[in-house]
Amino acid sequence: MEMDVEKKLNEYIKTMPSLPTSVTKVLEVCNSLHVSSADLNHVISLDPVLVGRVLKLINSAYYGLGQPVTNLARAIIMLGINTVKNLALSTTIADRLSPKMASSGLNMEGFWRHSLAVGVLSKHLAKKRKMDGKIIEEYFTAGFLHDIGKIPLNQVLSTDYMQTISAADRERKSLSTAEDITLKLNHCQTGAMIAGAWKLEGAIGDVITNHHGYEQYTGDHKDILYTVVAANHYAILSHIGFSGDCHPYHPSVAVWELLNVDQDVFVEFDAIVHSEIEKAEIFLKIGHL
Repeated sequence: MEMDVEKKLNEYIKTMPSLPTSVTKVLEVCNSLHVSSADLNHVISLDPVLVGRVLKLINSAYYGLGQPVTNLARAIIMLGINTVKNLALSTTIADRLSPKMASSGLNMEGFWRHSLAVGVLSKHLAKKRKMDGKIIEEYFTAGFLHDIGKIPLNQVLSTDYMQTISAADRERKSLSTAEDITLKLNHCQTGAMIAGAWKLEGAIGDVITNHHGYEQYTGDHKDILYTVVAANHYAILSHIGFSGDCHPYHPSVAVWELLNVDQDVFVEFDAIVHSEIEKAEIFLKIGHL
């Protein structure tokens, strides 16, 4: 059963459309130590879809500018290199992983809303902790994409996955535990398959792969990983969207010690988080340009 499931998932992931060359080039350019907005402008200008997404974002209600911006170079400077990089990656992945037909396990609208909530909460916590402004958007993107491993499970093993989600709720287990018991693998493992296929390296790949095995993580992106772990837990307990996980494990003391915040830190974001999620939904809408 285990090998059969893994084989089906691998075959499904192999059939997923690969990331466009323009997006992989954007990631490559942005990961360079000497990247400039001019470099990014050159790459994006060759892809009309990405040009449209960047201009649509800068002119969206999320930024609330008085005058429309029609120049790509100016838009990139105003948004910042990391925002543009994460826009390109987030919208492309959301577009490629959004099922074309209804499936019985996860409600996809609820799933993406949960994902946005984790991204927004992660970003706000990073801001509160005064993390480097150059990587703030990395917190959002890692949080937004952390659960993408659930999508192949939902699509390939739809009936089994619905039963797994139901069993997790009924038996008051975390979803990842129920996945391990029922399917003999969990969404972090399928997320690792996607990260490998699409070469999602660095913090984003590490968060996708390790957010339920964070205590064993020894990589370079522990701060982002632990932030997403904490944000994910709060989003679930606050019933923002639907992750399929109704009884998550509480983050360990090590999470709060590393982040150096109280466990109720997210409460202060309650007044703004829902409006921020509404604004952040522009990322998904832009993805369907």
